[in-house]
Parts: sequence; C-alpha cells; structure tokens
Amino acid sequence: MERLEECYGKDAAEAGKRMDALGAFFRTRFRCEPERWFSSPGRAEILGNHTDHNAGKVLVSALSCDILCAVRERDDDLVEICSENFYPIRFSLRELSRRERERGKSVALARGVAASLTGKGKLHGFSACTSGNIYRGAGVSSSAAFEVLVAEIFNALCFEGRLTPFEKAKAGQFAENSYFGKPCGLLDQSGVALGGLHKIDFFRANAPAYERIPVPKGYSLVLTNTGGSHSSLTAYYAEVRREMEQIAHCFGKRCLREVPFQAFCGEIASLRKRAGDRAVLRAFHFFEENERVEEGAAALKAGDTDKFLSCVRESGRSSLCWLQNCAVPGSASQPVVLALKLAERSCRTGAFRMQGGGFAGTVLAFLKEEEREGYAAEMARVFGAENVFFASLREAGACELVN
Repeated sequence: MERLEECYGKDAAEAGKRMDALGAFFRTRFRCEPERWFSSPGRAEILGNHTDHNAGKVLVSALSCDILCAVRERDDDLVEICSENFYPIRFSLRELSRRERERGKSVALARGVAASLTGKGKLHGFSACTSGNIYRGAGVSSSAAFEVLVAEIFNALCFEGRLTPFEKAKAGQFAENSYFGKPCGLLDQSGVALGGLHKIDFFRANAPAYERIPVPKGYSLVLTNTGGSHSSLTAYYAEVRREMEQIAHCFGKRCLREVPFQAFCGEIASLRKRAGDRAVLRAFHFFEENERVEEGAAALKAGDTDKFLSCVRESGRSSLCWLQNCAVPGSASQPVVLALKLAERSCRTGAFRMQGGGFAGTVLAFLKEEEREGYAAEMARVFGAENVFFASLREAGACELVN
C-alpha cells in the first residue's frame, strides 16, 4: 500500500480532493460507501521503441498522471466499473470467454484481465468507480493503466497482494492481445506495474530482467499530443511486429532477439528479396535500439546526462528514418513529423523523440527549465494549449492507497 504523500508527492492535497469527488460519485452510483482505493499511473517510453514485442530492451517510466479508483468488494461474481466519461462495464466472472462484439472496448480489457487471472485462484466480484487525469490522446497508455488497475484490484481482493508486477503486466497484455485485439508487447503494462524509471530486458518472456535507473537531473518532461486517433492504426502496429518477425523467421528463429546481429548483416542481400527493404530497415532499428537502451541506462547510472540525451535523440531519428512509424504511409497528414521538426527548432540543449506505437500521437521532450516555457508555447501555437502537458516521474506503480 502507498500513502497519498508517498504516491502523489506535492500533489497529495489535490489527490485528496479527487478522492472526495470520486467517493461522492461512488455513493450516487452504488448507494453505499467505497471501502478501498487504488491508483494506476500513465507511462512514458524513454528508449526502446517497438522492441518489446521481439524480446528486446526498453527504458520506461511511470508518470504523475493516473487513474484513481474507489472500490467495494462484492459477495457475488459480478464486476461493475463506472466512470463519468465512459460507458459502464458490467460482466460476470462466470462468463469470461472472449466476445467478438467487445473487441476494441474497455469491457474487453477488464474481462480479459479476469480471464488471465483465473488460473491463479478464485476471483470474486467488486464494484468500482474511476476518475482519470491521464493526458487524453498523449500516448501515455491509458489502456495499460486501466488493465493493470483491474489486475491490482484482483490482486488486493483475491490474492492478498501476492502477484508480482510482471504477473499483473502479463494479465494486461493478454487482455489487450487476445480480447481487445491489439498486438502490443509488454512495455506499457510493465512501466505501469513497476513504477519509477526502469531498464527492462524481455529476452526471458516469463521472467524479464529489470533494473531501477536514476532519473536525469535538471530536466522537465513535456509531452505534445499531435492529434489523430489510434483506433484505426492497429494494422500498422501489427505490421511493424510482423516484419520484424519475418526477418527472424528467415533465420529459423521466433523473434529478432534470437538472431545474431552479424548474421543479419551478412544476409541483407537475401533478406531484401525474402522480406523487403522496409523489414530490413526495421530490423536495423531493433538491433541498434537495444544498444541505445544499454547506453542510455549506463549514462544515467554514471551521471552522464549529455550521453543519455544523445541516445534519446538518436532513438527518435531511428524511429523516423528506419522504423518508419512517425506517419501513416501514403497520407498527406503527418502531424508527428511536423511536431518533430518544430521540436528540432525549439529544443536546443535537451532531447526529443516520438514515443509509443507511432503513426499518430505524441512527441516527448526533455528540456531544461529555461527552455521549457518557450518550447511549450511553440507547440501550443500549432497543436493547441490543451495538447501540451508537463509531466514528472512517479515512483509508485499501480497500487492500493491508504489515506
């Protein structure tokens, strides 16, 4: 459990006000008092763009925005989750099979998490109300925050807190892959479940290696939502994973992490014919991005902020040029690429890059205090002030709160 002050820091008083408002909503909806409180943060992908689904390496952090949740345990098998901004979720724990009509909906995420956890023990129902301040459309993974929140509620109510962060993360990934219909890796859910800033190596899928990394000093994080919906982009995300795995299959391997880089380099002429140039370029990105994760983490541990920022800039360049996930192919609308150009002009001493799945969404920047306001003003001028967000690292992952 986390106390408000430990979880929210200087924003603890504001979190208390949010709890008061959410408690009133809970009483209106369920005609009783909530018994327990939970919080699940957003996340920022710092390094490791599209590497997790091929057993690669990432640097990921939890953010200060979150989904706050009021919960009351039930004595039956019903799960009810309500929010002022979304359709209510209601399902029975006796009916956990995948439903095609729920694909792409929040109920699929909650039902999928429950289905994933049934093998770990008996589940029972709960009533919940949520309130989120995760930056809308900013690519900080509200879906993963919700998935891991549901897993943490079950963890507290049914398993006495025994689930590990990765067990909760995998429940969320299973729900998103199998029930929601998005072929994500494990980066988002892991960042939410672990909290803090971590280097994670997904080579051992059942037991990823992870290490807490020091935070870069003297820099603020600014996120710019460039617009565009992710709902129509699943096929493009899937294509990135498919092409990387296609290269691996040319070597008789399951994923790119199992292919030696020198072996890959020696077969490029053949790989072009078998998988195409874009697949080769995306594989180059994967191999080099794994190295950047190691270099960036080592730089932070050594206190070398300049080297870390260089890794962030190179990661962004690689996503733009080699991974090619900063714009929808063939579309004249290229808001992420435009935001990257504006960031290049405004960010003199820090670093910037596209983060997340790509093709639409968010540009992340590390900025010194003296550059932050000017950078934010330029981004707001083009994309709107409502789409520029100041963020900070959050140490706590998804957790139960004690007031």
